[in-house]
Amino acid sequence: MNKREELIEKYAADLKDKFGVHADMDLLTKVTIGCGPSIYNADSETVSSSDDSELATVKNNFLIKKLGLNDGPELDKAIDSVMETYGKSNRNKYRVVVYYMLTKHFKKESVY
Repeated sequence: MNKREELIEKYAADLKDKFGVHADMDLLTKVTIGCGPSIYNADSETVSSSDDSELATVKNNFLIKKLGLNDGPELDKAIDSVMETYGKSNRNKYRVVVYYMLTKHFKKESVY
């Protein structure tokens, strides 16, 4: 098993443990590949819910640019909802898991 496959398994376990979701492994793999090399760096692999610039990056680079959504309060609400479910005090909020949940929330699986 290579490093990316190990990470995908870790993300699937996180989805099950934190969200009670059985991951669509095909979509999870595509989201993981879409994150590129950032998944191998401890700092960029996670999303800090207390860092406004980090949340703005999720909104602008992922929701608006990648998923093609229009800016609006519903984007911030969706990010807040995922962060709340993940647990604000949880320090390891994996970027791939956050992106996966947002993709599912907005029903944008077709982007992948």
